[in-house]
Amino acid sequence: MIPRYTRPEMAAIWEPQTRFKIWFEIEAHAADALAELGVIPKEAAKTIWAKGRDATFDVARIDEIERETKHDVIAFLTHLAEIVGPEARFVHQGMTSSDVLDTCLNVQLTRAADLLLADIDKVLAALKKRAFEHKMTPTIGRSHGIHAEPVTFGLKLAYAYAEFSRARARLVAARKDVATCAISGAVGTFAQIDPRVEEHVAKAMGLEPEPISTQVIPRDRHAMYFATLAVIAASIERLAVEIRHLQRTEVLEAEEFFSEGQKGSSAMPHKRNPVLSENLSGLSRMVRAYAVPALENVVLWHERDISHSSAERMMGPDATVTLDFALVRLAGLIEKLLVYPQNMQKNLDRLGGLVHSQRVLIALTQKGASREDAYKFVQRNAMPVWRGEGDFLTLLKKDADVRKYLSEAELEEQFDLGYHLKHVDTIFRRVFGEA
Repeated sequence: MIPRYTRPEMAAIWEPQTRFKIWFEIEAHAADALAELGVIPKEAAKTIWAKGRDATFDVARIDEIERETKHDVIAFLTHLAEIVGPEARFVHQGMTSSDVLDTCLNVQLTRAADLLLADIDKVLAALKKRAFEHKMTPTIGRSHGIHAEPVTFGLKLAYAYAEFSRARARLVAARKDVATCAISGAVGTFAQIDPRVEEHVAKAMGLEPEPISTQVIPRDRHAMYFATLAVIAASIERLAVEIRHLQRTEVLEAEEFFSEGQKGSSAMPHKRNPVLSENLSGLSRMVRAYAVPALENVVLWHERDISHSSAERMMGPDATVTLDFALVRLAGLIEKLLVYPQNMQKNLDRLGGLVHSQRVLIALTQKGASREDAYKFVQRNAMPVWRGEGDFLTLLKKDADVRKYLSEAELEEQFDLGYHLKHVDTIFRRVFGEA
């Protein structure tokens, strides 16, 4: 985790103290269940809770023990015994390290998902507000980076709103998928521990029992989780790249907010660069990068190996922390985005009416021209306009082949900007609902 791109709420989920507290809760809840089943004394379970519940675990001490044992869970249990005393012998009975590690990881991932869902809600709120603000602000739609036909800036933001709505639904599903608990013993057979212990711990930790585990919870669950984060990151970059393009000097239809005292360049005082959007592109690449090791972690030897462990120690904190920061940054960017409708109109007019070429093409075919002839008539008048040699409507009016089918008034009718925007309300209802 890089402090520059880390928010404290998400970082807290991955701090060692938090991890050890979760480990303790798993062990203590398991002790409660074992006590109810008569496997260990009830007083021992009470003592474990009494001495460990409010303990601050000595991270340096645990690290010291691990340097000798070369085993993180044993190091924790040794330190816990120093806190709890003799009753610590009843901790971890019938369990294996992965019961603690995997259940803890899934608790952390579900908590991280809850923060990320709140972040997405902020993005959605910002997009919705700005989309309605510019619902009917006309701008040019582009395909291949080239002017195509008119849209509205509100539609551009509505596209993003719909995409992040899907992202939210996917994350809800991924959270549910990863929210499982395994307290099933060395190879998942419950040979040394009753399945009712797992059920008790799962309920206490807000998880569901893993239907069938080996020594580990199946990693396809985690692969889907991190793949979902990767898709969300791709959506972030898609919107960030759109803003970067719109801020280009030659376009300047929208621009990141530039605060008082902000500097754009150490060399050129005039610069106002899309640094937030560019930052989001970079952060999104990092989140997407973790999808590959998550997929590769699915493939483990037999009932378990630890090839997944080292990757997950990095990808769990880094992917969630980075995406959390990126989503909050994106929400702020959209909230403060500067929009320039006058430049949008200027760019709409830039090609002298060529954006209406399809309407003219369709009108000619409806009046009896073949599609092939209609296309030829429209294109031969469009190409000079590309070269700056006239106005599209004027050229069409002078074309004898075009005039065989369309009057001046009928041609002028095809250049109505409002025609392109007549279904904006319908699209908005589909995206945002009737309200």
